[in-house]
Amino acid sequence: MHDFVSILASLDSPGIYLGWGSFQIQLGNLIVILVMILFFVLALFLPFPSGRKRK
Repeated sequence: MHDFVSILASLDSPGIYLGWGSFQIQLGNLIVILVMILFFVLALFLPFPSGRKRK
């Protein structure tokens, strides 16, 4: 199991960083932030599931 995990996540290699001026962020963190923003926007615009309507 340890060999399988080490193949998937080699923690000794440096990450991929993106920079713009003095701003710098790791690619994995940027992906997580963008997915969270996407879920937030979807939660604002998608309707709640409705059950039976009360009379």
